[in-house]
Amino acid sequence: QVQLVESGGGLVQAGDSLRLSCAASGRTFSRSAMGWFRQAPGKDREFLAAITRSTGIIYYADSVKGRFTISRDTAKNTVSLQMNSLKPEDTAIYYCAADKTPRISPAMYGSAYDYWGQGTQVTVSS
Repeated sequence: QVQLVESGGGLVQAGDSLRLSCAASGRTFSRSAMGWFRQAPGKDREFLAAITRSTGIIYYADSVKGRFTISRDTAKNTVSLQMNSLKPEDTAIYYCAADKTPRISPAMYGSAYDYWGQGTQVTVSS
């Protein structure tokens, strides 16, 4: 099993930055991917970014491309999401996810991910 714990959420103003971190413990999958998703009230879960542990290939959703940056530290089993120029519409619960399937490039859909963190709230005020 894999346990994922997110941290770094909070309340910020529009234009501010936040950095989310996700620490993975338990079994790790060296050739799989980790990703970030979010879910706002009344909306579907949304893919944000993902990175494959072995190849370092990264995908972003168009909605965050240029503002958010995903990175990984394979030695520490962590993945981070740097969020800049935050907007009120970025308000949501942010989730870290891990995929156990070996992949060359990461999946951009939630059903591909096998493990999920508990989520961390990000609130952006206008």
